Amino acid sequence: MIALISIGSTGVASNLIVRNIDESLARALKQRAANSGRSAEAEHREILREALQGPSRLTFTEFLRTMPDVGLDEDFARAPAAAGPGSRS
Repeated sequence: MIALISIGSTGVASNLIVRNIDESLARALKQRAANSGRSAEAEHREILREALQGPSRLTFTEFLRTMPDVGLDEDFARAPAAAGPGSRS
């Protein structure tokens, strides 16, 4: 059973009470929290946030930082254009 203690659009956080959780789920929650360096309560909030809001999006800078380092800037320099008919020098 999940009980919603308070609800409102005033910006005040609501409280949830979850009862009758299978012991294996409670242990898994505590283990996942320990692996993440969070309390079980904080992990529960994170699980709910991810499930209901989806994962947070990376900023453009964060996304760029995930790209592998594949070479030096010189590796991507354009080759000089070959002089052809009708080209100006």
